[in-house]
Amino acid sequence: MVNLAVLGAQLAFLVPVAVIILVTVVLAWVVGLLVGRLTQRTSPHMAGAARRLAVIVVALIGGTLALQALGVSPDILLLVVALLGATALIALRDPLGNYGAKYFSDIYTPFKVGDTIQVGAYSGKVIEINPMATVLLSDKEQLISLPNAALLRDVVTNTSPQAWKEVTVPVTLPGSVDLPAFESELLKSLSKLRMRLDPRFPPVVTTKARSPQSTELAVTLMLRRPEDRDAITSETNKRLGEVLEQVRGARR
Repeated sequence: MVNLAVLGAQLAFLVPVAVIILVTVVLAWVVGLLVGRLTQRTSPHMAGAARRLAVIVVALIGGTLALQALGVSPDILLLVVALLGATALIALRDPLGNYGAKYFSDIYTPFKVGDTIQVGAYSGKVIEINPMATVLLSDKEQLISLPNAALLRDVVTNTSPQAWKEVTVPVTLPGSVDLPAFESELLKSLSKLRMRLDPRFPPVVTTKARSPQSTELAVTLMLRRPEDRDAITSETNKRLGEVLEQVRGARR
């Protein structure tokens, strides 16, 4: 006959393992979903690879914890996780570098779609800025695709007339923020900088992308003097934070 006490002890021993496996499955699904949303603006191939990598990493971590619960040494599995992580970083080095450079170029590189720029031996009109590359149309009507990482590594010359005057500050708002109220209060706040801005061009707030979770805006200012660029950028970021807190407080 089956010893119920022994069977109960065995089942109790396996309960933590079952819980770990269940939590790992749920967490892998959630992480895959989040990574998919974060990379939805990238190429489908890169987004799919990022989701699969995230799921694999979560599964390996869960497997390691399950082995520990069973009393098995997880050293080999940890080694596999480390090797997979290193391999993924090497394989995705260039795409991740370009994707990260897009964020910094949004903030620090003074050009936009429609401007004419020169980067090294390449020059042309900017017709697209995507997460991986900046696309130029040359004078010979040739398309030039510049990796975004090159825009941080090389000298970028904006040859558009009066390009030095324009400052664009990106901002991402939570989806819960009242956008009209935020824009109205922000423009009121920025009007206090008018003595340092070109009076012919008032500040402009442009919506770049919108989803239920967040809204991406671009605040464009035109300077009186080029030496005020850093100061105006810093002051604008400060006022953005103050207005966001003000609008959030009004909703409570």
